[in-house]
Amino acid sequence: MRIMRAEQFKLDRQVEYGTPQQNEVVQTIVEAIRTEGDTALLRYTEQLDRVKLEPSSLRVTEQEINAAYDRVEADFLVAIREAAHNVRKFHEKQMRNSWIDMQPDGTMLGQVLRPLKRVGVYVPGGKAAYPSSVLMNVIPAQVAGVPEIVMVTPPATGGKEGIDPYILVAAAEAGVKEMYRIGGAQAIAALAYGTDTIAPVDKITGPGNIYVALAKRTVFGVVDIDSIAGPSEIAVLADDTADASYVAADLLSQAEHDEMASAVLVTPSQQLAEAVAAEVERQLALLPRAEIARSSIDSYGAVLVVDSLEAGIDVINKMAPEHLEVLTADPMALLPRIENAGAIFLGPYSSEPVGDYFAGPNHILPTNGTARFSSPVNVDDFLKKSSLIYYSKEALFANGGKIMALARHEGLEGHARAIEIRLEKEGGKA
Repeated sequence: MRIMRAEQFKLDRQVEYGTPQQNEVVQTIVEAIRTEGDTALLRYTEQLDRVKLEPSSLRVTEQEINAAYDRVEADFLVAIREAAHNVRKFHEKQMRNSWIDMQPDGTMLGQVLRPLKRVGVYVPGGKAAYPSSVLMNVIPAQVAGVPEIVMVTPPATGGKEGIDPYILVAAAEAGVKEMYRIGGAQAIAALAYGTDTIAPVDKITGPGNIYVALAKRTVFGVVDIDSIAGPSEIAVLADDTADASYVAADLLSQAEHDEMASAVLVTPSQQLAEAVAAEVERQLALLPRAEIARSSIDSYGAVLVVDSLEAGIDVINKMAPEHLEVLTADPMALLPRIENAGAIFLGPYSSEPVGDYFAGPNHILPTNGTARFSSPVNVDDFLKKSSLIYYSKEALFANGGKIMALARHEGLEGHARAIEIRLEKEGGKA
């Protein structure tokens, strides 16, 4: 693992924009789904996923879901149920209420919060299947009160046997009633535009590969999306009190996601830097996904040496990592200065997988520096807000002249006259 000064390191992948060829492929797929519906959806599923389906077989049946329960271990079922409970409890604390503010002059102002009606959840397949992503997408939407939640996932996440049974069980445990065996850009387009089989949604959430990300970018505006998710990232800010084996294991926990994942240690300790670099090599040799992790570490991993923890925090805030672990003598003391991170893990026992799977906070996080301005998936992502305005005659009389002055300053006489006609007719001053 490379050891360098922090000022020598630059992480700039820009992968979410894709290549011109990838963008062209996605545009072609999305347009085909928009115009041809199920016909194109089935064609691309056979072509890209190598699974031949009929319209009647797109939807996952109740019998398949029941059979999936027979294929998962009892300890998985216990764990997924407790994880779902933790995720639900955490997101319930995010709920806000509608409000109304009454003024003495009869003015009523307020905000009404309503859930989206129908949401599409994308659960990725490919290099691995992620039942935990089901919980992180579905449960916040449920807490928000979304009445219709539809899940899509590639048709062969479980290999020749079809959809991974762990995904189906996680979806059933989360309360999903409508599931389809489709993936990739074609699934995103089907959710956005609808087909004869699949009704369109209002919002699409969930991470996927570059084609999924580009498709979400393409349909944004037709529907809302959560984000354009890039490869996974972890940064560890550590001093010489940190255990090198813990740091190395946590870096590799993200490096094994895919070849473009980023794993970076930031430390003022040269001794820790060297120990972690050596420990990464030792642990890499024992990792089942060593080839993927090796590519990630070689291309996007680094140990960055800084002059102090304060300088390290400056580096972290510029990186704005998806996951940040703080493994220092007093991590809580540093927290007020950490401005940009999707999720912050404090102390040696708060390893990143604790948040990925079980603690309760959402693991769908902003990537590629977007933690500077965006947040993890949360209940607000599934709520829409309407403003309430009720003006009494008294309030209009008191403020009508000011409203007209502002309208006329902008050259919008029709706006001004909409107020003026009321003042004249009701006996107020125009």
